[in-house]
Amino acid sequence: MSNTLDSMDAILFSLSRAFCTPFAVFVQIQGCVICLLLALGWLMAAYVRNREVKRIKNSMKAGNSLAFLYQDINELEHSRQAQLPRVSVVMPLKGFGEHNLHNWRSQITSLYGGPLEFLFVLESTEDPAYHAVSRLLSMHQDHVEAKVVIAGLATTCSQKIHNQLIGVENMHKDTKYVLFLDDDVSLHPGTIGALTSEMEKNPEIFIQTGYPLDLPSGTLGSYCIYEYHMPCSMGFATGGTTFFLWGGCMMMHADDFRQDRYGVVSGLRDGGYSDDMTLAALAGAHKRLITSPPVAVFPHPLATDLSFGRYWNYLRKQTFVLESYISKVNWIMNKALFAVHCYLSWGFVAPYIMAVIHITSALRIYFKGYHQFEDTTFASSGMSFVILLAICTFIELLSMWNLTRREVTLCNLLSPEAPRLSLAPYNWGLIFIAMLVDNFLYPISAFRSHFSQSINWSGIRYHLRNGKVSKIERRNDMVPAKTDLGGKHLYGKKGASQKASFLSSLGRNLAHWRQPKKFDV
Repeated sequence: MSNTLDSMDAILFSLSRAFCTPFAVFVQIQGCVICLLLALGWLMAAYVRNREVKRIKNSMKAGNSLAFLYQDINELEHSRQAQLPRVSVVMPLKGFGEHNLHNWRSQITSLYGGPLEFLFVLESTEDPAYHAVSRLLSMHQDHVEAKVVIAGLATTCSQKIHNQLIGVENMHKDTKYVLFLDDDVSLHPGTIGALTSEMEKNPEIFIQTGYPLDLPSGTLGSYCIYEYHMPCSMGFATGGTTFFLWGGCMMMHADDFRQDRYGVVSGLRDGGYSDDMTLAALAGAHKRLITSPPVAVFPHPLATDLSFGRYWNYLRKQTFVLESYISKVNWIMNKALFAVHCYLSWGFVAPYIMAVIHITSALRIYFKGYHQFEDTTFASSGMSFVILLAICTFIELLSMWNLTRREVTLCNLLSPEAPRLSLAPYNWGLIFIAMLVDNFLYPISAFRSHFSQSINWSGIRYHLRNGKVSKIERRNDMVPAKTDLGGKHLYGKKGASQKASFLSSLGRNLAHWRQPKKFDV
């Protein structure tokens, strides 16, 4: 037994020495730099959100109690409200879950003063969402202009894109702007007015977008989703021009679809898999403007039973979008993003693996009383890097906490009548674990997507060829019990359970790491 431990110690010390070589030192310093760059990005994003928080608070102190709707209270005059353009809100629906009714109510009870219609678009009347949304609309039929549209099955693109295009075909002839929303987005009362105001101020805007603020439910899977979205949130907290686009909230000119400007209809319809990636590529190709106003951040409650396996399915769908493209330039950009993201993800995780070796080696030297100069020197050097990494990690988590705090405050100001959001339920220990898990798994998911060229999205399997959807499969045995993020039921008991895998087994084990507190939203 003693010989075995001595052999393990020898291996451990060898690894610790190897992790003090110039290349290993570079990897560890690189990891620290990645942490600090993330912290800087979140700090800048928090500045933009906090600036908007101060603007609203100052306006309220000056007597404008409706500052969450309009910065200038004179905008609420009847003469100005009567001139507001017509907006059509298109929501492709799929399944029904615990947060849908709350989200739909927040959407149809918008305080936008101009003509407004809502189009809820479903694949068929068999969708569980059909009866739920029909009942909701019947309760508000005297106050809301809304209807349910049955789109049928998609044959040349993803079902979501198909539903969006059918919604556009059914919008009012006088509609000036069309707003695409995901059904898991919770809107603020003034969101539609704020987006429309920006479009009116600057007609050169091609798309206005926003981004969700994830509200983790306490499972490791939900924290992995939150951690995955947080780096992306930097690109949406610019307060203006951005290169990023989120398909959950996109306001566009209706005439762009009526006239198929820049190929928006044909680009989506003919083999489109991802709505936001396709439209972002078209915007880049035609040098069109994408903006994200500072108020466009939306509470996004995650399912209370969001398992690790469902997080993995979501990650697979997110990495799969990089396999779709509309042009050679778009293909090159996607592959560059693929390579950079994979490199940075494992570049982020590697120093923590080295830190575990350094810490274990130092503990063995301390408890066993080793006094060889070479071993103690390497252990001391290794612990120096561990301390540096710990400091950088603390700064990174502090910056993430600060941005989340600012966005929670902003959401509470923008929806004063909604249940208050709080930072209290966030478990920062699980967030740290989620950072490591998510960044470790991202390259694995990306490579699997690259070699598979097919994905199961809500019970429909899409096959890509040359970056476009070439084949669509629908079978009952492919339908999951619930969707990934919202935990929505798709077809009741119609779908069969998915086959078990190593990751789903791992997910069952990690599911025990739960958080006692829940969000009251």
